[in-house]
Amino acid sequence: MREVCQDVETISTLLFDEFRQGTRAPERSCRNVAARLADEVTRICNESRRIQSSGEVDDWAKTLANHRLKQCLRYYKLGSHGGRVELQSTLSAIVYRYITPSQTLASYQARLTLIEDFLQGFYVEALNAFRRENSIAGDYRPRSLLELAEYMAFTERYGKRRIPLPGRRSQQLIILRAQTFSQQQPPETSVDMDTAAEGGSPESEFTWNDAAIQQVREVMVASEPEPLESNLRERVVEELLTYLEERQQSDCADYLTLRLKDLPTSEIEEILGITPRQRDYLQQRFKYHLIRFALSHRWELVHQWLGADLDRNLGMTPIEWAEFQNTVDVEQVKLLKLKQKGSSVPEIAQELGCTVTQVEKRWFKLLEKAWYIRNRSVSGSITSQDE
Repeated sequence: MREVCQDVETISTLLFDEFRQGTRAPERSCRNVAARLADEVTRICNESRRIQSSGEVDDWAKTLANHRLKQCLRYYKLGSHGGRVELQSTLSAIVYRYITPSQTLASYQARLTLIEDFLQGFYVEALNAFRRENSIAGDYRPRSLLELAEYMAFTERYGKRRIPLPGRRSQQLIILRAQTFSQQQPPETSVDMDTAAEGGSPESEFTWNDAAIQQVREVMVASEPEPLESNLRERVVEELLTYLEERQQSDCADYLTLRLKDLPTSEIEEILGITPRQRDYLQQRFKYHLIRFALSHRWELVHQWLGADLDRNLGMTPIEWAEFQNTVDVEQVKLLKLKQKGSSVPEIAQELGCTVTQVEKRWFKLLEKAWYIRNRSVSGSITSQDE
């Protein structure tokens, strides 16, 4: 006899509470996302033979719900642009070896272009699957950051689903799609990404003017950030490069420039003419200077760009902010309040009865603590294998 998972309301309520505490999303958005995830978990538990035979359906439900919660919050914390980059990177790494340009001597960039082309179609498929499995309107599109995070998390899980094959084998769905895509690439075909980005792709079985694809392009694959975000990013990069050059760290500046081009590690080593061990040392040195820049030299600019400035509780959610306040001492609380008032460093030093250097060091430690709380992974989640 099948054991039915009847804890839908409880799971939905737990997820809703976590989203309310862990995000700044509107209540309605939190409730809708929580309900959809609870329904998905229930459907999996009721249909999975392995879960049914375990006799621990409710435990499985909680584990699956917790896994989905972790994924959503991870993409939410990354933000719209960061989440898209993370999803693209995750899926690209999975399909990289399965998508090969027809020219045997094709460049690394040619393969990346094909992967990009493949993933645009896969995002469309995932969006349609998301609508279908959640029984929502055919024109639905994510409208809040939490809903976008939910969709990106779903897309990752959808791609990693294991499809049964003959001979008691199985394979991830996205790999099967990538193999089919690669086999369908005609000889000497080139994918014109500029044309695709402008809204037309005559070689494809669908057009970029199709409503569903237009939505995906707007929500998932927009290559350009908002103007303000773009300007801030350019300023951060420009000032970081200047900061490195002023400190005679030109090799770190070169490393940053290559990293911004998204080059693979091996190619960076070849261009810089260094060994893997030397590159590792360079990376650690760059990280040291990056932290000093972000938490001391230009902390205001960096935190503004990250949406983590003082008037936003340093980018922390209400529950993280409460935890942060519980970990600071009286002097740190006073320092924080003076910073929030807009007091200058000399004024703060006079108020606290210490030197300017001591104020800067204390503020660095405070920002470091906030950075740790804001960026650490959500704990208590167990990755499910029953996806």
